[in-house]
Parts: sequence; structure tokens; C-alpha cells
Amino acid sequence: MPGIDESLLEAMRLPGARGALVVDWISGLALGAVGDAPGGDAEATAAETAELARQAMESGTLAPADDKAAGTAGKEPPVEDLILTGADAYHLLRFVVTTFDSTVFLYLWLDRADGNLALARIRLAEMADRLVLG
Repeated sequence: MPGIDESLLEAMRLPGARGALVVDWISGLALGAVGDAPGGDAEATAAETAELARQAMESGTLAPADDKAAGTAGKEPPVEDLILTGADAYHLLRFVVTTFDSTVFLYLWLDRADGNLALARIRLAEMADRLVLG
């Protein structure tokens, strides 16, 4: 099972990958980074994407219907991933599910002209499932 560094290197092998991060969405800190970051600053990218992740994870609107009716949170997070589309790039955030209360996501910056969004989403999900933290 790959750790953070191996997962980031795997993400960078995707066609069109510009950069990748593993981020803690509570603190906004990058736990690992490889490649470029929008604006050239991986820490700023981590903090800004963490804010988006936090809003999505804490949103009652995005919670599964079963959880709303029962009034309880399920084992799975309310959101699997976020996809932001820019003029020249895609930004993918994939939440990592663990046996403990994980607050980590994988972030991938993907060139829109050279990248394959569907493939990147599938591979990022596979990486998140295999990622070993700690």
C-alpha cells in the first residue's frame, strides 16, 4: 500500500497532470506536494482548497438523504470528490476514507487540453482507497 509520496508520484503520471497535493482539510496544511501549484505556491493552494473541502464536508445540503432522515452521519463522507473546471485546467479533490475520522484529501491540478477528466477521477479514487496515512 502506497504512502503519500508514492501516491503523489502516481498522480503525476496521469496525462496532463500539473501538480498534486495531499491536504488536511481541517488545518489547511499540505502533507505532501509534487509538481507545480496554481499561483506557484503549494501551501496557498492547500489552504484554499481546504476551505472548499471544509465547506463541502460540513454542508447539510450535500449529506445523503438517508443520513438526513435518520439524523445521523454515515460512515462514508457526504462528498466523494469535488471537480472545479477552469478555462485551462481541472481541479480535483478526492476525499480519503479511513477507519478513523480522516480529514485528508488528494488534490490534482490537471491541464484541460492534455488531461482526461474521467480517467483522472477514476485513478484518484483508486489512489485514495490505497493511500496509507501515518
